[in-house]
Amino acid sequence: MTVNGNDNEKVVAFLPEYENHPGCDMLRAIKNKVVFIVTFGCTYNHGDSRKLSGILIRQGCRLVDSPDHADLVIVNSCTVIEKTARKVLRAIASFHARDIYVTGCMPAAEPDRIGFSNAVFIPPACIQEVYRQSRAVLSGSPGIVQIAQGCLGRCRYCITRFARGKLRSFPKEEIIREVEGCVHSGAAEIQLTAQDVSSWGTDTNETLPDLLGDLVDIPGNFRIRVGMMNPGTLKNIVPGLVTILEHEKLFKFIHMPVQSGSDRILDQMGRGYGVKDTVAIMKMIRQKHPDISLMTDIIVGFPGETEGDFQASLALIREIMPNKVNITRYSKRARTESAKLPDLTDYLKKTRSRQMNGVAENIYHEINAEWLGKIVPFIVTEKIREGSVVTRSPSYLDIIQKEDLPVGTTGKVHITEERTYYFLGDRVL
Repeated sequence: MTVNGNDNEKVVAFLPEYENHPGCDMLRAIKNKVVFIVTFGCTYNHGDSRKLSGILIRQGCRLVDSPDHADLVIVNSCTVIEKTARKVLRAIASFHARDIYVTGCMPAAEPDRIGFSNAVFIPPACIQEVYRQSRAVLSGSPGIVQIAQGCLGRCRYCITRFARGKLRSFPKEEIIREVEGCVHSGAAEIQLTAQDVSSWGTDTNETLPDLLGDLVDIPGNFRIRVGMMNPGTLKNIVPGLVTILEHEKLFKFIHMPVQSGSDRILDQMGRGYGVKDTVAIMKMIRQKHPDISLMTDIIVGFPGETEGDFQASLALIREIMPNKVNITRYSKRARTESAKLPDLTDYLKKTRSRQMNGVAENIYHEINAEWLGKIVPFIVTEKIREGSVVTRSPSYLDIIQKEDLPVGTTGKVHITEERTYYFLGDRVL
């Protein structure tokens, strides 16, 4: 959960069906208010909140970090798993006596769960539409740039597709302007995000490597992190991606959610690829970029997952050696096909989750040991607090330096310690 987190020469009318949507009109009507925004969920949701902030500031509002003195509250919701959905509902309920607006995936996918009448729903697409018309400015580092909405997948467990719909790639010119705006406002890291980044352009006869080729030509001191790419669409663009990743403005980083190491479970999930596909993708990428960082996602306890299926998932992460594994215990979601299947016990899901986390952390230590003592280039991407900054290496290693350095500072850092999920280092140049 996170709190509150460029003038366009041409407004792109990309979502015409929302131009006169009541939710868009309600968003446009929030003027000269003191506003508190609380955000749940993924990078994409945080991108929506950044755009909300820009819109509201443009409309004369002031953003605050506490609801105590706010005129109204906006909850940017997430419902991807039940645990998060319950947190969202508790947050909404805590503001039941306030003027409250709710956006994000919950009102789109599960509106009936929000149980009081004074909540105003703002469809996420309205944020996109009003932002395009408002000439608002994106700010913050890292900069978050959304490149598409929706996806091509039909995963049988996913509720997000009911909220975000089918793939709609945002126009390249618009993305370029947003990246330029983020760089102009001081962002040193640009995070490209979508429900499936590698599917960008499939609906417009373009490809992600084409887009990246244009983005790296933007002048300025910044680096780009490419967001989550599903294996089913990533496998179609690997050659072009491998080539463009050679550019110094792109972090050598891949987020590829494999979800299971069992072909039987992948088929049950409706993922549209097999284990061999994920292994082949990583072999092709690592052949050219051996130091690339890999993040992946695994769902444990999917309906029907046997001990053999689970062991296959453990075997897969041992084979592909990820730098980070996001482990999620399967959560039954309303309206999804998998919700009709018999669920496994919470105890079994918890046991498997803990076992996988232990295996993953052993892998992290093994990978991290190879970096200790090395001197690598860095760029400062974020200030943590006074006297401490986040720096990133070309391979997207998270290296904390205990020094006050401006965002965008570059140099070289000696990696001195590993803390499982990040490193400590001292600047040497």
